[in-house]
Amino acid sequence: MPKTIATERENSVFKRTKCADNAQKLQATEQRMGESFTHNQVLGRLQTIGCVAVEITQKCNLDCTLCYLSEHSQQVADIPIEEVFRRLDDVLRHYGKGTHVQITGGDPTLRKHSELVEIVQYANSLGLYTALFTNGISATRKLLTSLANVGLRDVAFHVDSTQRRDNGDSELALNSIREEYLERAKGLGLMVIFNTTVHKDNFHEIPQLVSFFRHRADQVGLVSFQLQADTGRGEWRERDIVINRETVQQQIELGSSPSLTWEALQVGHRDCHSYLPTVVVNNAVYPLVPDADFFGDFVRDFQHVSWDRQQSSLKLALGFLGALLKQPKWWFRLIKHGLSLGTAMLPDLIKSRGRIEKLTFFVQNFMDAEKLDQERVDACSFMVMTHEGPVSMCEHNSRRDEFILTPMDIKRKDGSLTHYKPLKDKTVNARLNTISVETQH
Repeated sequence: MPKTIATERENSVFKRTKCADNAQKLQATEQRMGESFTHNQVLGRLQTIGCVAVEITQKCNLDCTLCYLSEHSQQVADIPIEEVFRRLDDVLRHYGKGTHVQITGGDPTLRKHSELVEIVQYANSLGLYTALFTNGISATRKLLTSLANVGLRDVAFHVDSTQRRDNGDSELALNSIREEYLERAKGLGLMVIFNTTVHKDNFHEIPQLVSFFRHRADQVGLVSFQLQADTGRGEWRERDIVINRETVQQQIELGSSPSLTWEALQVGHRDCHSYLPTVVVNNAVYPLVPDADFFGDFVRDFQHVSWDRQQSSLKLALGFLGALLKQPKWWFRLIKHGLSLGTAMLPDLIKSRGRIEKLTFFVQNFMDAEKLDQERVDACSFMVMTHEGPVSMCEHNSRRDEFILTPMDIKRKDGSLTHYKPLKDKTVNARLNTISVETQH
C-alpha cells in the first residue's frame, strides 16, 4: 500500500513538473512572438512551435529549378546518426513533447534505410510527432511500411513542375505521380501531405490542383502551397509580381470555396503563413473556424487542454469534453456554430450520406535570402535544428553553407569523440575560410 501511494505521489509530481515546464516553453514562445502574439495566435498558447526540421542528409535525387539547397549539398557527408539523435533531443528540450518534427534533407530516403527507420523510432520514443518529407522517388511501399511500424505519423510528398520529372512540366501531367504516391501510402495509417512550389508557370493551375486534392480528401490530409523564394541553388530567382500570399489564397478559393476564412487563426507571423482547417462534404469545402474572434476566444478558454496529436483521438476528445463541461458559456456558442455549419452543409451531407473528410490548406510565404525581415525571423513558426540549436528556416536557407560545411566533434554511442568533416574535397578549407570571413563582416 505505501508503495502504491508513493508511486501515485511521484506520478503527480511528474505531471506538475511537466506542466510547469511546458508552461515555461509557451511563455518563452509568447515573448519572442512580439507583436505577432495576437488574440488568435496559436503559438505561445496551444503550441510552442509550428514544426522543426531535422535534416538527416543534404543529398537529393532531383535538381529542382527552385531548390533551397546549397551548391555544395550533394558532396556533403551525412551527419552521424548520434548527431541526429542529439538534435532530436534538442527539439524535445526546446519545444517539448508532441512537437511536430520534419525528418527531411535533401531527401531523407537517400540515407541508409535502416538508419532512417532508427531515426524515426528514436523520435517517436521521445514523444515527438514525426513526418517524412520526401519527393517520393525512393519512398517505396516497403520503406513507408517500416517507418509506419516504428511510429511515423505523416508523409509529405513534394511533387510539382519545378522538379523536371519525366511525366511532364504541368501540374496536371504530374497527377499520375500523386496518384501513385497515394496508393503507396494507402492503408498504412499515415496522413498524406502534398507540397507544391508556386511559380509563374503553375500559378494558373492552382484551382485545378485544389480540385484534384478535394476530390481525394479521403486520402489527403493537408496540402501546402509554398511561394517561390530567391534562395539556395535554384536557377529561378525572384518570383513574379503576381505571386503573393493573397493571390495564392484567391487561386485556392477558385478551386474550393469562395468563403474561406483565412484570417481566422494565426500561426507565427501573419506575412509568413496562412493555415486553414476545413471539412470536405460531397467534394464541397467548408471552413471549420468562422472568424478570428471565435478562435481567439476558444484559444483563451481552452489553451490549458492538451492538443498533443501523439495522444489517441479518444483521449483528446475526452480531455476537451472534460474542459467543456467547466465552460457552460461555450455550450450554446458551439451548438450555434455547429448548427450554422450543419445547415450550410446539409444538402451535401445528404448527397454524401453523412460522409465528412478533413482537409487543411497551408500557404507558406518564404523569404528571399537577401531580404530577411528580422521581425518575421523572430516570430518564425518553422525552425531547423542545427548543431548550435534552432534557427529560422528562412535564415537557415540564407546561410546554409555556414551550417552544413562546418566540421564538428560528435560523441559516439560508446562515449568516444569523432571529428565530422562534411566535405573531403580539397576545396572545403577555402570555402570555410570564405564563410568565416563573411561571418566576421
